[in-house]
Formats: sequence, structure tokens, C-alpha cells
Amino acid sequence: MPVKQIAMTEAVYYILLSLQAPNHGYGIIQNTMELTGGRLEMGAGTLYGAINTLLDKGWICLYSEDKQSRKKKQYIITEEGSLALQQEIERLEELLENGKRMMQQRNVNAGEMTDQGKELGMNGKKGAADEKIQVTL
Repeated sequence: MPVKQIAMTEAVYYILLSLQAPNHGYGIIQNTMELTGGRLEMGAGTLYGAINTLLDKGWICLYSEDKQSRKKKQYIITEEGSLALQQEIERLEELLENGKRMMQQRNVNAGEMTDQGKELGMNGKKGAADEKIQVTL
């Protein structure tokens, strides 16, 4: 049985992706903005809180520290962090595969239901999949 892993936050996921090579805080923020097309704008509090957690877990380590220039620190992912990131990617792939399969099955069933609905005088509205839905939590 596979080991259960708690889902990573999106911020942690992108921090680990950004640390495949040595990087500093501002570089991580910029890389995350680039990867997400500006959708995820990570604040300094979120970033450095997550960095401290990742250091404590041993998923990242300090790579270098420039004590002359604003004490800029660079971090890099560890082997343990790479393993955690790979497990998260596999978990996300499973989510996508299951979601696509279930939605495809639903669409097939919906086609059958639409035919049945026509017999009952129900509206089998098409094009709903093209509509954007705003989700708020």
C-alpha cells in the first residue's frame, strides 16, 4: 500500500519547483509568477514562512548567503524534497486522470440522459462546459 502524503499547498509546490537550481526569495516569487502566468502572486510572509517550514522538514537547504549585499540567501531543494515533489506530482496526475475519466463518463451518461430528457420534455442544454464558474471558499 502506498505511503499517504498530505497534499502540498500551491505555494510549497512552486517553491520546490523553483529550487531545482539555487534561488533566492525574490527569484522564487518571480519564477512562480512566470510559471502561473501571474495567477499566483506569493507574498513575502507566505514565502518565508514556507521556506522556514521546508528547512525544518529538510526538503530544502541553504545554498549560499551573501553577507555583504542585503544578506541575500539562496536555497536549493534536497534529495528528500525532490522525492516529496515527485510524490506530489504523481498525486496530482492521479487527480487529473480520475477527474478526466469521471467527467468523460459523465458526458457519455449525460448524452444518454439528454436523449431520455427529450422524451420527457426536459431541456438538454448544451454548451455548459464552455461556461466559466467562479469558485469561492
